[in-house]
Amino acid sequence: MSMAVSRLAAAFRPTVSRARSPLVLGARTQSTSSLLISEPKYSWLRELGLKEENCGVFDGTWRASGPMVTSYSPASERAIAHVQEGSPEDLQRAIEKARSAWKMWRDVPGPRRGEIIRQVGHALREKRTLLGHLLTLEVGKIAPEGIGEVQEYIDMCDFAVGLSRMLGGSVMPSERPGHALLEQWNPLGLVGIITAFNFPCAVFGWNHTLSMVCGNCTLWKGAPSTPLTVVAVTKIIEKVLAANDLPLSICSAICGGSDIGEGLVRSRDVNLLSFTGSCEVGQKVGVMVQERFGKFLLELGGNNAIIVNKDADLDMVVRSVLFACVGTAGQRCTTTRRLILHEQVHDEVVERLRKAYAQVKIGDPLDDGVIYGPLHSKKAVDGYLKTLQDVKSQGGTIAYGGKTIDGPGHFVEPTIVTGLQHDSAVVQRETFAPIVYVLKFNDLDEAIEWNNEVEQGLCSSIFTGTIDNVFKWLGPGGSDCGIVNVNIPTSGAEIGGAFGGEKATGGGRESGSDSWKQYMRRSTCTINYSKDLPLAQGIKFE
Repeated sequence: MSMAVSRLAAAFRPTVSRARSPLVLGARTQSTSSLLISEPKYSWLRELGLKEENCGVFDGTWRASGPMVTSYSPASERAIAHVQEGSPEDLQRAIEKARSAWKMWRDVPGPRRGEIIRQVGHALREKRTLLGHLLTLEVGKIAPEGIGEVQEYIDMCDFAVGLSRMLGGSVMPSERPGHALLEQWNPLGLVGIITAFNFPCAVFGWNHTLSMVCGNCTLWKGAPSTPLTVVAVTKIIEKVLAANDLPLSICSAICGGSDIGEGLVRSRDVNLLSFTGSCEVGQKVGVMVQERFGKFLLELGGNNAIIVNKDADLDMVVRSVLFACVGTAGQRCTTTRRLILHEQVHDEVVERLRKAYAQVKIGDPLDDGVIYGPLHSKKAVDGYLKTLQDVKSQGGTIAYGGKTIDGPGHFVEPTIVTGLQHDSAVVQRETFAPIVYVLKFNDLDEAIEWNNEVEQGLCSSIFTGTIDNVFKWLGPGGSDCGIVNVNIPTSGAEIGGAFGGEKATGGGRESGSDSWKQYMRRSTCTINYSKDLPLAQGIKFE
């Protein structure tokens, strides 16, 4: 194995080692009776087709030959259920079966493909609350956010249904008499989808719905720590395909670790590889796909900023910043990491945020009223603590929070940091945790420069009441991010617009607008319907 491949394999290793501990049948360290799914309180998991031991590979048939692993709840650190992962052989078989199914699926008319996605959306609606609660249990996000994530997938189904009747290329005027010049869009083939732990359902939905209506088949590999979500969602899609007498391998899935991720990335039979994850791993993925001249779609990290000008509505600012920093316990790629405050409002905003943070209800994310749950893993907690050590060593002050919370689960306090320079090393890097760095500025142009100086370019926002500031922010000298907001948080994007960012965020676009074009190949077609053969640019070749 080459050094580059070894580094990629290491990058695909799961973040929670316990979730990857092999469990040998007949000699398990975790008995099925101690699983959450075995308790009456969590019996609703069975309504999603889950059981104590689940198969983690679907290629038209549920079968797997890899290790048995365990999914854990971040809120309690208790085991939920077991999943048998796939082997490299399972992966190759799934790729072959999906490629075979594509030969049929590509010829299904677009509106008919849209009808299948409409049915998927309907099936998701019927299981929306159950799926949302599974996300809460396995990912750790609060119940309203879990249900909202499923709703995002449903919304994408609705979007894709309409799109299925609107896919089309341009017809351009030809400079040659008796000629037509047009674009033809055709499906790519097989789309490999690798999702991260924090939004496994929504991000898969972005990719799955567009891939399907564009005429592609999909093969989904979720994060190693969220295998139950992969199994539950795939079972819903399976039923829709079966009810329509379609090849079930059109939408395949495989759970696994580094060997499976690497195999999917390297396969020449995967026409588009969509990867969501860290900048570090995404860069390796992009290089490896490019080495085989494949196509990739990268949705990576974001060191996102909110700029608050002196003319901003501070009531709106406090509500927005609270959600953008604390929502999902700081584990969104769009979470606000840097809060850039005008010096005239700095002290007031910090004080109001301290009071707002103190009112945040922390607890079991399945409980009513809780708006802040755990971090996803012990590794995330360690990263949080290491970052706060760096904050102190670089001269920062912890204005709120900064500690772990005693008890079961991976809970930490949401944290506000002040007193650091905008170019401090710790400010310049993204930490996937609920830590926000408050910076002070006195000139808007300076604040915009600070927004743009980090390596990522995902999401940004400005709060201002002045129209010229708005258009400066939106213009060529404004934010260099893929998402540029005004008077709303960095988090909470709608599905109608394209989602993605620039620079180290990867440049990919998913979800709405014309993101569908990344899932198809474009051909420029010139058709001569005359009896003559004129050449372009007036060239005579006689």
